[in-house]
Amino acid sequence: MPTYFARFVALLLAHRRRLLKLLLLGVVLPWTVFLKASSEIEEGEGFYGDLPLLRWAHAHARPALDSLSLFFSAIGGPVPMAVAAVLFTGVLAWRRQPRHAWFFGLAVGGAAALNLLAKAILGRPRPAFWASLAPETSYSFPSGHAMGSAAVVLALGLLLARRRWRVWGPGAVFVLGVGFSRVYLGVHYPSDVLSGWIAALGWVTGVYVLLPPNQRPT
Repeated sequence: MPTYFARFVALLLAHRRRLLKLLLLGVVLPWTVFLKASSEIEEGEGFYGDLPLLRWAHAHARPALDSLSLFFSAIGGPVPMAVAAVLFTGVLAWRRQPRHAWFFGLAVGGAAALNLLAKAILGRPRPAFWASLAPETSYSFPSGHAMGSAAVVLALGLLLARRRWRVWGPGAVFVLGVGFSRVYLGVHYPSDVLSGWIAALGWVTGVYVLLPPNQRPT
């Protein structure tokens, strides 16, 4: 009996350590960084590297990169991401996996809502250094494309645990492609994109901790 009890205690402590690491690295740290960046934006301060990276991307403009960036920007936009999220959530609900459906819907839908709220509160203007191939009129911080695409990939990766490497590889290419396209097209500062990724990580991980799926889809 003492041996089984000791094993139980060891498993419980190990679980708590994993949970603590997840909370610290996946929730607390990302939100601390994001809130710090938001305070800098609210005070009207820029970020070192924003302008040099924007100018570097524009200096390397090529027709092939134009087409590639427009492609990534289009498929990573709010409408395609919303359609994908609704369809996948519907599939989970149809398969009678309500906990998964709630997790995915809250992870992706909540990220979109937070993005709109942050833009409305902070009101950072878009870069306006040259005419963009994909002009935007909304606010800039954080990038909705970056945050939305990252939220979708993160949520999928957490749900499809058995196939996570099939998600993380292509997903990373997709998220990086979308993020680069927004800077290349001149509609976002690099800090907008990076902050969008960080906010997505903090939000999706937080939802995962509060609503962990019990059974994973195969």
